[in-house]
Amino acid sequence: MPIWFNKALTLSQLQSFETETMNQYIGIEFTEVGENYLKAKMPVDNRTRQAYGILHGGASVTLAETVGSIASAMVIDTSKYYCVGVEINANHIRSIKEGFVTAKAEPLHLGRSTHVWDIKIVDEKERLICVSRLTVYILEHP
Repeated sequence: MPIWFNKALTLSQLQSFETETMNQYIGIEFTEVGENYLKAKMPVDNRTRQAYGILHGGASVTLAETVGSIASAMVIDTSKYYCVGVEINANHIRSIKEGFVTAKAEPLHLGRSTHVWDIKIVDEKERLICVSRLTVYILEHP
């Protein structure tokens, strides 16, 4: 059973959230909405690499927070509530120099006031690049 508030949400609608943002600048693109997960991909290129020529850890964290935060927003009624990330951690497992990485966010906890997401980032060969956990507060609009 889908966890999403708006069960008819499309990938193009998700992409529209990212216009004129850092996410658009570094090339994050939503790729799949499952019943209980959200996926997005990001290129490994001059926008996302660090000085040694490998994927910047901050870019991985940006991808993780993006996919987890947007997933939280998809779970709630955004006419009544909004969500903000309050804690994120990441373990960088393997480096990558080029291609794409894909993040998959799955819920560990979907409560009334907090959500916790498990986010795994893999390369094009499905090798684990980074694991992250994101905590999001759910707040009522004033």
